[in-house]
Amino acid sequence: MAHLTDIEIAQATEMQHIKEVAKKINITEDDLEYYGKYKAKLPLHLIDEEKIKKNNLILVTALTPTPAGEGKTTVSIGLTEGLNKIGKQTTVVLREPSLGPVFGIKGGAAGGGYSQVVPMEDINLHFTGDFNAVEKANNLLSALIDNNLQSKTKNLGLDGRTIAWKRVIDMNDRALRDITIGLGGTANGIPRQDGFNITPASEVMAILCMAEDFKDLKQRLGDIFIGFTFDKKAIFARDLKAENAMAILLKDAIKPNLVQTLEKNPAIIHGGPFANIAQGTNTIIATKMGLSLSNYVVTEAGFGADLGAEKFLDIKCQSAGLNPKCVVLVNTIRALRHHGGAPKEEYNTPNLERVKNGFANVEKHIENIRKFNIEPVVAINSFINDSDEEVSFIKERCAELGVQAVLSEGWAKGGNGTQELAKAVVNVVENKATQFKPIYTFDMPVKEKIETIAREIYGADGVDFDRKAILNLKRVDRLGFNDFAICMAKTQKSFSDNDKLIGRPTGFRVTVREIEIAAGARFLIPILGKMMRMPGLPATPASEGMSIDDNGVISGLS
Repeated sequence: MAHLTDIEIAQATEMQHIKEVAKKINITEDDLEYYGKYKAKLPLHLIDEEKIKKNNLILVTALTPTPAGEGKTTVSIGLTEGLNKIGKQTTVVLREPSLGPVFGIKGGAAGGGYSQVVPMEDINLHFTGDFNAVEKANNLLSALIDNNLQSKTKNLGLDGRTIAWKRVIDMNDRALRDITIGLGGTANGIPRQDGFNITPASEVMAILCMAEDFKDLKQRLGDIFIGFTFDKKAIFARDLKAENAMAILLKDAIKPNLVQTLEKNPAIIHGGPFANIAQGTNTIIATKMGLSLSNYVVTEAGFGADLGAEKFLDIKCQSAGLNPKCVVLVNTIRALRHHGGAPKEEYNTPNLERVKNGFANVEKHIENIRKFNIEPVVAINSFINDSDEEVSFIKERCAELGVQAVLSEGWAKGGNGTQELAKAVVNVVENKATQFKPIYTFDMPVKEKIETIAREIYGADGVDFDRKAILNLKRVDRLGFNDFAICMAKTQKSFSDNDKLIGRPTGFRVTVREIEIAAGARFLIPILGKMMRMPGLPATPASEGMSIDDNGVISGLS
């Protein structure tokens, strides 16, 4: 019998009206802002700091992934179903998908199989318009900058060569990375070099995810660093009086979105920064919303634990005062085969020797999680070609390290396939949970913060700073931004900055090419290697396999 696709499973599910889902977490109808029958926005007054302190935050992360991803979102949703099945009131809090991956190589981000959030098509496409609002707020600032360059009466004297702000679009479009604007005569502005980032890499997205409330959002938008005047004075978005107009565009986007899982449990989806070039976690507001409404919150951070989890813990939790109680480390046998040296065409071929060799990658991630004073649980995200010997090996090796490894069958069975994982998580929360501690504090010197992440989390011998990065460090110091968090931009394919170094590389150094400033988000972005903030499409984009019929029914979306 042919397996149903993710979208077929989602379309076959009878959804509950969103007001019925809201009742499960004691939200009244009056507090819902409806976007149709199955989506709603939640007002910020539902956030309750006292409840947040009493409830339990679970982070789902992963080993260093293969290009297709290892199913963190699927495990997050499945674990939520499993926790609810064993009687723990649980909400899953996730990021919103970006259209870039949806139409590119990776597909959507609404889970998979029988562990999905619905309405799947809406979530993967325009959803409630939050990405659109981020894009518009970002590009409003771009328009204001270029308008000021041209102004005869209000010109701030901004040196166009120093402008650090880029336009954004939520699409993989490599042709927009480097562009020239303002051509065609004086009426069209001042000619200068510019470029586009993808919307999830926008500082406006980062700010939306870091803001604690609307007042904080507006303050952070005003703090965006733009560039320098000809006499070297720093210019910020507030100098253009941009923050109120940008905040107006984000007045609805700041509110978290409520949807449901296939098993009709509550799901909050909000914000969507990538984890290799941004902070990789949903909004502080959404996480706090979940913790105000549920005893357990399961959330997910992008790519491997060296990226998403490190940023979730060091940036988000440290900034917002959150105390995660357990980290679920997602493994797949195919990823272990990859890290054990299997070529791509053999990812799905059982090979115990390669799994044994690849386990060093998992071991390093386990060590790293414990450096934050949190205990991990290993979730083996089950695939049909996993052998019993390979699964048994992982369970035994993890047990030797004092970690419980559990088979997670959420993709095939939903909550019925994740109850054992749910029990393992509850065991850590109730018996082993301690006070989380970051691996660096914001007041440490910038170079020391970068070196701490590289040595402790990546396992590097040290960090080399290119000439441009050294100049950037001086700029950071001059602007007084030394106490900012660090948001590393690094390949997701390796602990190192070289994507060819798989497994657990040793004896390497990483190179910081340059350091970008996200003053509104209050972090610095060291760029390691040739990281691009505007991806391109693959030779065969996922969009080619999609279709929509005359009744508006979509197929081929994953």
